[in-house]
Amino acid sequence: MFDAEKRLVVCNERYAKMYRLPPELLLPGTAHREIITHRIANGILKGETSDSAATQVLATLNALPADEISSRVDELADGRLICVTRQPMPGGGWVATHRDVTEQRRSEAKITHMAQHDALTDLPNRVLLKEWMEQALSGARCGGPSLAVLMLDLDRFKDVNDTLGHPAGDALLKSVAARLRRCVSDTTLIARLGGDEFAVIDYVTDPVTEAGVLAGRIRKALSEPIDLGDHRVTTTTSIGIAIAPRDGTSSDEVLRSADLALYSAKSCGRGSFRFFEPELDRLLQTRRSLERDMRSALANGEFELHYQPFIHVASGETCGFEALLRWHHPERGMVSPAQFIPLAEETGLIVPLGEWVLRTACAEAAKWPDDLKIAINLSPVQFRSPELVPVIVHALASSGVSPGRLELEVTETAIIQDSEAVFAALSQLHDLGVRIALDDFGTGYSSLSFLQKFPFDKVKIDRSFVSELSGATDESRRIARAIVRFAVSLGKTTTAEGVETREQLDILRADACVEVQGFHFSPAVQSEKVAQMIGGRASATAERPAIRLAMVGAAS
Repeated sequence: MFDAEKRLVVCNERYAKMYRLPPELLLPGTAHREIITHRIANGILKGETSDSAATQVLATLNALPADEISSRVDELADGRLICVTRQPMPGGGWVATHRDVTEQRRSEAKITHMAQHDALTDLPNRVLLKEWMEQALSGARCGGPSLAVLMLDLDRFKDVNDTLGHPAGDALLKSVAARLRRCVSDTTLIARLGGDEFAVIDYVTDPVTEAGVLAGRIRKALSEPIDLGDHRVTTTTSIGIAIAPRDGTSSDEVLRSADLALYSAKSCGRGSFRFFEPELDRLLQTRRSLERDMRSALANGEFELHYQPFIHVASGETCGFEALLRWHHPERGMVSPAQFIPLAEETGLIVPLGEWVLRTACAEAAKWPDDLKIAINLSPVQFRSPELVPVIVHALASSGVSPGRLELEVTETAIIQDSEAVFAALSQLHDLGVRIALDDFGTGYSSLSFLQKFPFDKVKIDRSFVSELSGATDESRRIARAIVRFAVSLGKTTTAEGVETREQLDILRADACVEVQGFHFSPAVQSEKVAQMIGGRASATAERPAIRLAMVGAAS
């Protein structure tokens, strides 16, 4: 307590210990100036200890309103924070309360930090990112430097979590955060937006060049093998880039543009980066509309199966059909499988859709002669469902089709993504008598190792090699024939896809390919046409099916 003359009236022991005041400064009547000067000269307060510093502090304190309550926080030299509240007394003077708020402020700062940062990587989160962006964008809108906003997504991060466990996934994310910190400048903001998604933002003067260089540096840094203790993993990243204010004037607009560019980069192939283009917005709206329509298409009966025949080369007879999914949209007409199949896989709709295909195709095959096979493609996503094997078993049982008539076509992509789970499911089905075909043979580097690990019943030679059998160059023809002969030499049933000419058929026959499939015989047709193909097949010759089936296809 100080009186109207700014002299000490009384203080407690706690005040004396807080500022390490000697006994002579605790006596009533001690001038306020002497106490403040002592505290500054002895370095109790953080800052300078000169007489001029004391004069400046006293001038600030003396300027406080004499009739109003005031409050301030002083930082002491040892790091403590003291909240000083001054309350005026009637007739002059004041009572000052000094409260140590160090722990309180630290707790508040910790809570604020936690609210604005990712707990795993300690990077800023989306909240702090948007606050920082809004400040930076206000400068950019007023003629300041542009912002390059890079949205990053780790490729196949889910595979690490699924195969090595979440602790390994967490370790990978922390390693990625550390590498990002090392390959950017001090002005760059790095944020983790959730999951395996990160954002990197920096000021740029030459946006396209500088953003491209930064993206390249990040891709290189993240492509190096990462040691996770018991495992070493290699990951790549897809990057979408937006430039502000060109691609948006608010944080939400810019982040959305970067996200669209990221989606485009992932669609173009893993490990690439793309800049935002206005056209991407239209494409996204189309995609969302297609996804919305697809969710109701199955219930509305808009999907249908078409069937393309397999022809036995030696006899010329139809020996089976491949079920191919088609979507007849009430407004768009026939939607290309290249459009809706990838979307169904991304959204998970391929699982119920694939179940419908299995049931419908088996029910249709039940109407055919018992020696005709039915082939069905399986998506990589379907293998992630624990219900895949039970669904197939139920489709066979309910239709009465014997397991030996069902051929399941599996691409190398499906096996690569989760080989153990895929091989486990295929082994169960193979033990039941279901035939398994390796689709798109020759297009991937792992086909041979898969053939060693699993007893596939059939190898389907990819149409890209069949088309080269009558290709423009001698080299392409030699490579294509080598692939065909090698497939035949494996001792499996071989089916060549995409046969479109008599020349291709003759070459395949000469190289002992067992089955062929393609427009030279018939396109995929509706179920009503299948009966026409089956009828009279016994009287067909090796030379006539190409003509007869092509006519059926043309009529469709």
